[in-house]
Amino acid sequence: MINKVTLIGNLGKDPEVRHLENGSAVASFSLATNENYKDKAGNWQTQTEWHNIVAWRALAERAERDLKRGSMVYIEGKLTNRKWQDKEGNDRYRSEVVAYSLRSLEKRERSDSDSLGSFPSAQDEPTSYTKTSTNNVSETSSAPVSKKAEDMPEDDLPF
Repeated sequence: MINKVTLIGNLGKDPEVRHLENGSAVASFSLATNENYKDKAGNWQTQTEWHNIVAWRALAERAERDLKRGSMVYIEGKLTNRKWQDKEGNDRYRSEVVAYSLRSLEKRERSDSDSLGSFPSAQDEPTSYTKTSTNNVSETSSAPVSKKAEDMPEDDLPF
């Protein structure tokens, strides 16, 4: 089964970051996505959807550091639903995207001391694939090895 959400949109406000008792950081922010279409009269309309985004730990700290209100950002994550009771005892529900990857799509300013490259950079390469040996000898590398899409066989799906 698959639960994957991919969004590109603009932040509605700066990320709000909290630190839990165990030291983990959690960031929450809203993201607006737009869909443009022509109505029956032939006029262009824009429909905006708002998404609640949650990021944890290092990703939360990166969101706090790199993202600002209005920033365009690419988000990958999973859709979750939470239920809780408010102070009056009423059941409350909230749908959220728990981010496992985020990337600012804003242009980066370069300075003499800034060595940031263009998107995508080496840090954007997926590292979830590991190299294993097919020998009977137990030669397994625990270091992640990057695979590019064009290097993978068609039936080698990443999930």
